[in-house]
Amino acid sequence: MTISTIPPDRNTSLSSMRYDPRFQIETRSDDFDLTSGLRLIRRRMVMIVAIITLFMTIAAVMVSGLKPSFHAESRLIIHTPLATKLGPEDSGRNDPLDATSETERLLSRSIAERVIRDLRLDEWPEFNPALQETSLIDRIRAMLRGLVDREKPSSPARNSIEPIIPKYYKALRVWRDGQGDVIQIGFDASDPQLAASVPNRLISIYLEERKDGLRGRLDAAEEWVLQRIAEQKDRAAAARDAADQYQKTMDVVSNDNDQVEQIKSIMELGERQTKIEQSRTEARATISALEAADDLSLTLQNMVIPDSIGAMQRELRAQEQDLERLLETYGNTAEAVVDMRAKIVKSRTDLKLATDRYLQSIRSKLAALDHEGDVVRSALAAAHEKRARSALAQTELARLQRMAEKEQTALDKLEEQRRGLAAQAMLPGAELEVLSPAAVPLAPQGRGRLFYLVGALLASISIAVTAAFVVEMLDNSVRSFDQMAGIPRIVPAGFIPRLKRRDRGDPSMLFGYIRDGMFDEAIRSVITSLKQSNGGKLPNSIVVTSAHSGEGKSLVARSLAIDLAANGIPVLLVDGDLRHGHLDSFFRSELQQGLNEFLCGQAGIRDIIDHHPSGIDFIPAGNATLHRRARMTDAADIISMAASLGQVVIFDSAPVLASADTMHLTALAERTLVVVKWGKTSRRAAEFCLHQLRTARNTELCVAINNVNPKQHARYNFSDSELFVKSLRKYHEFT
Repeated sequence: MTISTIPPDRNTSLSSMRYDPRFQIETRSDDFDLTSGLRLIRRRMVMIVAIITLFMTIAAVMVSGLKPSFHAESRLIIHTPLATKLGPEDSGRNDPLDATSETERLLSRSIAERVIRDLRLDEWPEFNPALQETSLIDRIRAMLRGLVDREKPSSPARNSIEPIIPKYYKALRVWRDGQGDVIQIGFDASDPQLAASVPNRLISIYLEERKDGLRGRLDAAEEWVLQRIAEQKDRAAAARDAADQYQKTMDVVSNDNDQVEQIKSIMELGERQTKIEQSRTEARATISALEAADDLSLTLQNMVIPDSIGAMQRELRAQEQDLERLLETYGNTAEAVVDMRAKIVKSRTDLKLATDRYLQSIRSKLAALDHEGDVVRSALAAAHEKRARSALAQTELARLQRMAEKEQTALDKLEEQRRGLAAQAMLPGAELEVLSPAAVPLAPQGRGRLFYLVGALLASISIAVTAAFVVEMLDNSVRSFDQMAGIPRIVPAGFIPRLKRRDRGDPSMLFGYIRDGMFDEAIRSVITSLKQSNGGKLPNSIVVTSAHSGEGKSLVARSLAIDLAANGIPVLLVDGDLRHGHLDSFFRSELQQGLNEFLCGQAGIRDIIDHHPSGIDFIPAGNATLHRRARMTDAADIISMAASLGQVVIFDSAPVLASADTMHLTALAERTLVVVKWGKTSRRAAEFCLHQLRTARNTELCVAINNVNPKQHARYNFSDSELFVKSLRKYHEFT
């Protein structure tokens, strides 16, 4: 910030030095280090203290409502009975007890109900909701629930055990000690005697219920086994009767000799059938050979024939040999040859007759063999059929006998189970070894209230600091020119500190002496920056605008006008917000017409100018209903008229993003001053606003950051935070 005194002659040139953020060391607020963290905590201290106070109040209420709780524990081991392990396998069960299953058994509903009734837990308010006083939180919760659910919630019954069960399980804890078989039972209660009584009573009830339960299961199992035995006896007897009846009905041969005889008979019949087939084959061959032979003598030589036929064949052969000798000796016509030939013919005739008789006998034999073969085949088929029926009957009988044996085996197993259950009923269900019974605790468990308050304080601080960091990271508002260093063609016009509320709202204070020297110096610095950005001379026309409404542009515009008028420079302040202009409430001109009437052609320039006693000429906004017919180009006449009178025209225009009238004014004016509200205007809105205002005439835009909190800004890590350090703030304090 440059603090200077503007000379009376506004046309006197100043140095062309400018405040250019491109030549600064950029220190961004999101570059976190220890110093940045401490600065963040300092500037967010109010929020942090508020969050800590809120959480500590809640924690104090909760801690104050804590009641001392006593904890008692009992440690025990549950063994399988030794007699069970030493006995034979069929005398009882040998599987070991499962510690996990026994832990769940200790948490059963039946044991819980007995403990509650035996120790009268329903008479303790900490376990019976019906005896508890309704807290404020519960009343608020019930009221909120009633707004959503119109049904009236039912109040817990005083004699009902259902509301006590959840409280009992919440105070009870049963767990295994690591992977071993040691089971620990713990209970929390406000009374030390009660805390010790519950584990001890729970163990005794567990043994009683386990014994009763085991006895009941054994009785039920024995009854079931006896019923099964009776049914199985009937099935076994029925199976045996079926086998005996079948054997009698089917006359099944059970003697092995009879079966051997059947097989022997079948074999003999088979052999007889084979011999008959061989004889038949030989007979057929003989018949075929004799019937097809041309020369019986030659055929009979290769066959087995009767002796008579063989003698006749030999005699015929001898005669034929004699004939051959006679032919060689006497010739063909000798008497002896003729006689021999006659004998040969007779011998052949006799041989043929004997052969025919032999053939007839063979045929008779073949017929007898055929008949005998049929008889043997019938006998063999009957023997095979009898053997097959006997085999099927034997198979069915064997099946029935196996079924009878199976039913008897099942009956034997059931008898064995009955004996095992009888032996098991004589043994105890479990052996319990109490390592350490629950003793009455001498002191409550847990930490003291101070410990919880300190823990709540540390947690509140952590939550508050985290929330401060989150809020800081989500903050996207403009707080420094370092954040606008990447925007081209802007001229930082300086920081304008926040005015006190009484100074912002009292017109007399604005036109009189302001008790804030830093604000006065900031306005002078803005004027100096405007002059330096305009080649060392004060611009003839200035448009003061902003991205949104409520960013203090009207305050800056009238403050510039007041400061220039105080230094003897003629000023014409124009309320350029045609819709919502309210500068007239400060100047109280009492004019009936304003800028709207002039731009619509309903009034002249002289008619809308008010000469204020402070030396400022002021033009109000006029009738807002005429803004749609206004011609912004006529504003150039106001600038020309002011230039002819040597006045500086300051337009307090509408927000850039709200009205297009501002674009027309910035095109006519010599310089544009954009006001950005510190900690409110987002960087996105500021960049978009500046982008809209860049025109061919306005090559550079002046930017002023308004409503700066000096103390807060000094706690940031920006390079321009040094403008508001404590020493400089003290320098500007009123004395």
